[in-house]
Amino acid sequence: MPEERDVVAGFYGATQAADAAAILALLHPEFEAHTAPGLPCGAGGTFHGPHETLARVWGAVFIEYDTAPYAETWHETADGLVVVTGHYRGTARATGRAYEAEFVHLWRVTDGKISWLHQYTDTARWQDALAAA
Repeated sequence: MPEERDVVAGFYGATQAADAAAILALLHPEFEAHTAPGLPCGAGGTFHGPHETLARVWGAVFIEYDTAPYAETWHETADGLVVVTGHYRGTARATGRAYEAEFVHLWRVTDGKISWLHQYTDTARWQDALAAA
């Protein structure tokens, strides 16, 4: 399963570089994302397809935050699920407030592309960064 891990690792590099084209290149045409309810910017929920997810999740978040996910632990299951834990780190653009929020990402890779993501994160930390001091 090293190939799955390499594909997923490419996602973290692409988001840290804020490289939308690289993110899209990693996603399967039938990509599906389940993001944490309560994420700001309307970014929480279920999204279908690379372009919808880029616009409504990552694009929406990048408008409000200078942020990226940083992977810390990696686990692979026998059936190919890649489980990554780590922290989002960044700053809310409107307030200048820094934040750090823990995450767990569950990934599936199909035909060498990321086909599925389920994200868990501490959305209160995200919201707090947007709140006026």
